[in-house]
Formats: sequence, structure tokens, C-alpha cells
Amino acid sequence: MKIIAVIPARYASTRFPAKLMQDLGGKAVILRTYEAAINTQLFDDVFVVTDSDLIYDEIVSHGGKAIKSIKEHESGSDRIAEAVENLDVDIVINVQGDEPFIDAEPLAKVIEVFKNDLDKKVDLASLMREITNEADINNPNNVKVVVDQNGFALYFSRSVIPYPREKNVGVRYFQHIGIYAFRKQALLDFYHLPMKSLEASEKLEQLRYLEFGKRIKMIETSHIGIGIDTPEDLEKARKML
Repeated sequence: MKIIAVIPARYASTRFPAKLMQDLGGKAVILRTYEAAINTQLFDDVFVVTDSDLIYDEIVSHGGKAIKSIKEHESGSDRIAEAVENLDVDIVINVQGDEPFIDAEPLAKVIEVFKNDLDKKVDLASLMREITNEADINNPNNVKVVVDQNGFALYFSRSVIPYPREKNVGVRYFQHIGIYAFRKQALLDFYHLPMKSLEASEKLEQLRYLEFGKRIKMIETSHIGIGIDTPEDLEKARKML
């Protein structure tokens, strides 16, 4: 089973333009992330896929592997699907370009799902962590997920799910952590399927997979990614080196 990591890397960013090319201890953020993905030793190959000549040149000039995105894309899945369509690969892991301090453990967990999935019942694997703070549960920027008895996702939402009409019934709330592992075929199917109303309403691409019957296995973790979304985040990251 060939397993690769793909790092989607857009140059533009609403909150922090050109964040992936910012200096982080003498290297660009995206180069730090690429090297961290390689250093996990979990992957047969690692690629950055980007719409930017600057990012492409940054990776290639340092001996890395990059793929230039040809089309404009609505989602990270679309960008990755285009990149891997002609690659000989079984499992694709989506690594966030703005998380240079990669923790190997959660990535290993989603890879393990496919190693144990002998009947190929899993199309995607992803992560979730329990949240108990009411403000976190109600925050629409925290995407919540509910799962069935076997850990497969039933629904993702920015709203509170399940709605607590009855208190003290033992409901746990889970936040979706956006690390994905895909079977290549699931990615290619997504690429050719239209956006439907649930995805359009919530602005959550994972709902397209559910709407078209794909099975997403969720793994519980305590992992909290350290992402760079603002100039303040970048300053914190510089202090961590």
C-alpha cells in the first residue's frame, strides 16, 4: 500500500496574506512544514501542491517535490485530487501547510485505519477531539461531528450537534480536526461530483463525501494542531523553535 502526504499550499490567505512564505527561523513556513512531514518517516513520498510560482520554486529549489495546480479550486480536496490523479498511490494524507510543528502520532492513527481495513469499508479517515467548554461547543468556527457506534461520521456541522434538548444523558461533543486520509478513488470521485445543498449551506467540503455515500471513519485524539493563521501565531511559532 503506497501512502503519500500532499500539502495544499495557496499563496493567498484572507487573514494573513502570503503566510506560507513568511520567515520561520531562516526557512519559509511551507518549507518547514514540508521537511516536518518528511521527518515523520510515515510516507512513501511528500508533495506540495500549489497555485503559486513562489511556493513551487521555494520547495523545488531546496530539493523538495512540488506540483503546480493547473485549475482554480473550491476546496483542498479538489486541489489534491487534481495533483494525484496520475500518481501511482493508494492512500493520500492531507497535511496542512500552515502547521510546521507536525505531530506524527495523529497522522499514524489515520494511516493505521487503512492498514486494518482489509474489507475496504473506509473511504476516508479523520480525527476528532472531545470538547466540553460551552463556548467551544457553540462556536461556529469549531466544526462538530457526530458518529455512529462504529465511529463512522453521521454528520458535520458548525451548529451544536446533537442539540441538548435533554440534559444529563451522557452526550459527548466532538470537534472535527481537519487532518484527512483518503483512498485515492474517494478523492477522484469527489473531484467529479457536484456540490450539493448541505455542503453549500455549511461551507464544509466533508459533507459532499457524506451526501454521496462515502464512509468517513473518525478517530478520537487529544491532538490540537499549532497552525499559523495570524502574524501573532507566527511570532509564537518563532519562539517555539
